[in-house]
Amino acid sequence: MSGAEWIESARPHPACIDEDELLKVCTIGKGRGSGPGGQNRNKVETLVILTHEPTGVEAHAGERRSAIENRRVAIRRLRLALAVHVRCGVGIGEIRSELWKSRCRDGMVICSDEHRDLASLIAEAMDVIVAAGGDVRKASLRLCCSASQLVKLLARHPPALVAINALRSQCGMRALK
Repeated sequence: MSGAEWIESARPHPACIDEDELLKVCTIGKGRGSGPGGQNRNKVETLVILTHEPTGVEAHAGERRSAIENRRVAIRRLRLALAVHVRCGVGIGEIRSELWKSRCRDGMVICSDEHRDLASLIAEAMDVIVAAGGDVRKASLRLCCSASQLVKLLARHPPALVAINALRSQCGMRALK
């Protein structure tokens, strides 16, 4: 899937839903990971593969020794992949979610790179940027933050920035850095 090919979805965005609800619509596969780890790695199926059935978006993790830890990592990766590849429509009027309002203070988007909310914030930002035709300034006005904060948020997950830059390129706009 290239940067600007997206799957349409209804609200709420799949990256934002509760973990239990997300897993209800996912197929969970297991396997053996490759790489170092010796005998334990070759005997135990610790690789976790999650496939979001409605969209076909997939994520996996197998670098940990524990299937439970790999499942946690795979869920995080799935949320980030959904945030990049799935788009939801944006209405008119107030569009910011309660999460966005709580994470955006004085024009700054506040969220650590490891926090669970990162994927939800990226999904919301990308939805609004796509609705604005790739114009980050217009999107930032709708989200009540600065354009540079939106770009910094996308840059935290490089595939998100690549996807938006592909859209901007199609629209004849320069790439964001």
